[in-house]
Amino acid sequence: MKLSSKGRYAVMALADLAKFDPNEPVSLRDISLRQGISLLYLEQLFLKLKKNKIVKSVRGNKGGYVLNKNASDIKISEVFFAVEEKIKTIGCEKHSKKGCNGKSVKCITHNLWDELEVYINSFFERKKISDLINEKDNRI
Repeated sequence: MKLSSKGRYAVMALADLAKFDPNEPVSLRDISLRQGISLLYLEQLFLKLKKNKIVKSVRGNKGGYVLNKNASDIKISEVFFAVEEKIKTIGCEKHSKKGCNGKSVKCITHNLWDELEVYINSFFERKKISDLINEKDNRI
């Protein structure tokens, strides 16, 4: 299982944003420089985050982005959903009769990977952006 850069970078950027005064917009350029994420890529991610009401943009000379709600109210799973990130540990559709091996039965380890997927997704459902900025060993 591999998490694409969409989800990881969106979470990194939001954690960065959450470290600052919620009333002061932060530019994507600043986030890009601090986190080493392409500005163009951040712009694409933040359009999706804005569309899903996780952030809002502030126009003007000192414009940028602010969180649309408290960091303690933003689940990591919500961020993944906003940027169209899916955590999948199995190659087949969960409710399909056809297995990921192309056969008509599920592979012998299907239930193991399915259980792992449920566990991972419930982990991200419990974790909030505020959890990331409150940890002692963060690097922002």
